[in-house]
Amino acid sequence: MSGFQRLSVTVIADAVNGGAGAGAVEVAQAALDAVAAYDEIQPQAWILRLSAEAVLAQARAVDARIAAGEILPLAGVPFAVKDNIDVAGWPTSAACPAFAYTPERSATVVERLVAAGAVLIGKTNLDQFATGLVGVRSPYGAPLCVFDQAYVSGGSSSGSAVAVAAGLVAFALGTDTAGSGRVPAAFNHLVGLKPSKGRWSTRGLVPACRSLDCISVFAADLAGAALVDEVLTAFDPEDDYSRRAPSSPPAAPEGPFRFGVPRPDQRLFMGDEQSAALYAAALDRMTAAGGTPVEIDIAPLLDCAKLLYSGPWVAERTAAVEDLLRDGPGAIHPTVRAIVQGGVAVTGVETFKGLYALEAYRRAAEGIWDDVDVMLLPTAPTIYRLKEVLAEPIALNANLGLYTNFVNLLDMSALAVPAGFRENGTGFGVTLIGPAFADRALLALAERYLETFPMADTPPLDLTPRRPGVKLAVVGAHLAGMPLHWQLTSRDARLVSATRTAPAYKLYAMARTTPPKPALIHVGANEDGGGASILVEVYELDFEAFGSFTAEVPAPLAIGTVTLEDGTSVKGFVAEPRALDGATDITALGGWRAYIASLAG
Repeated sequence: MSGFQRLSVTVIADAVNGGAGAGAVEVAQAALDAVAAYDEIQPQAWILRLSAEAVLAQARAVDARIAAGEILPLAGVPFAVKDNIDVAGWPTSAACPAFAYTPERSATVVERLVAAGAVLIGKTNLDQFATGLVGVRSPYGAPLCVFDQAYVSGGSSSGSAVAVAAGLVAFALGTDTAGSGRVPAAFNHLVGLKPSKGRWSTRGLVPACRSLDCISVFAADLAGAALVDEVLTAFDPEDDYSRRAPSSPPAAPEGPFRFGVPRPDQRLFMGDEQSAALYAAALDRMTAAGGTPVEIDIAPLLDCAKLLYSGPWVAERTAAVEDLLRDGPGAIHPTVRAIVQGGVAVTGVETFKGLYALEAYRRAAEGIWDDVDVMLLPTAPTIYRLKEVLAEPIALNANLGLYTNFVNLLDMSALAVPAGFRENGTGFGVTLIGPAFADRALLALAERYLETFPMADTPPLDLTPRRPGVKLAVVGAHLAGMPLHWQLTSRDARLVSATRTAPAYKLYAMARTTPPKPALIHVGANEDGGGASILVEVYELDFEAFGSFTAEVPAPLAIGTVTLEDGTSVKGFVAEPRALDGATDITALGGWRAYIASLAG
């Protein structure tokens, strides 16, 4: 496990169980080393990493269980979890610091993985509240395609896909409501399994659309995804949306089979001729695997997909963040806020009309399975550069969901697999889609697909070091959710940490400022000075953005140097002496959020 080689779930588990190779501790240490090395490339793949000691303690426990005679399905396999899934004792933020909470219990899927011997490395970045297919809607930065960092990684499970594709972990949990577990798999040349709704428990998941959400998995190969599926498939009485699998789920044909493909006029690639050619090659590969292509009319599927964001289901996203949208809308990413705000006005009448329309689409979709055993669709029609998505965030995101948005609405299973590379090195993928609980059948058919003839060699990772920026500590009106936070988000500032200053500062609420602003004053750590640790958020901006930001800071505030509780220093807000004229000492409250809350109370 040297460099950034992709990891195999099954190889690691077999080696750790057999005792012939590296033990869980050695595997965990190698993963920690890879994560540290890749921090020079894409630190924004993560929101939270467990400490080395916390990771190694898990690994030692696995080695002890193996030594005691246990055989663990996922012995010593390093994994990551998207940060809208609960891990006991660690914050769940859904990429929104103002929303974060610390659960006492892990999600059911995490409990099952740890019980099976997997070793958790950390929690990954995502499009905030799992709303997006691009991977750029996060205050923690935008994870980018591992093969070319000019392009998006896909979302919302962006960090999970990058962590697996870069070889930092062997598998990672994502989520999938509209394609978030499939689009990043395509762009980063991974397997992305979106199980049937209710097949895996969603207890402990921050909902996007509660009735549609699925937890998903990214892995480097089919065997890894299949093994995780075996561990996680179980009815969970604690999850209201958990379902028992049918006694006779759909099975994969052992011989010839029929696979559905869109009519030629419905094969849309947004002008991307390379994607069109790669899809044609995938059809040839599926035919060589024993399949017969059958053209189907996917218009009802595409029409159904529009319900997700243009129909009443957007209100379900609103329901998931209702309190924050009402009480702290500034904490929500502007694009995400624009989407969820649209659900406020959805009426009950519109909701029922949407439900009626969905049933009609479901009836039309049922007829597809009379003609084919599986559908084989492009996972995404094209890929976009980061700068393109930032310039047109809504429309381009919608394009990426063309072939994914309808799947959960219509209660289908889906498995995204690689289908080659564009000339720029970015991945293209196809998705096998079946009826509910056809998950194992899809895995079997995908194996036949991948075995027909060799895929193009995986291109090297783009290891261009990230351009260092300037770290800036904010203490008041620029905090997430506060009135001036947009001055950071508009400059693509990346949240580095929420932390405290050294115990050498006092905090004052200045008089007569609009909006209200604090003054942070260095007084020293001695008792006479009354210094304390004050809550701050540290962001990173590129040099140009930092310069333009600093130019807008009004007197009596200024940008100086702030010492953090770990002893490091960053640039940050300080104040001139005149800032204290008529100001109120609020140091005892520990931070600006507590002061604002005290005004409301």
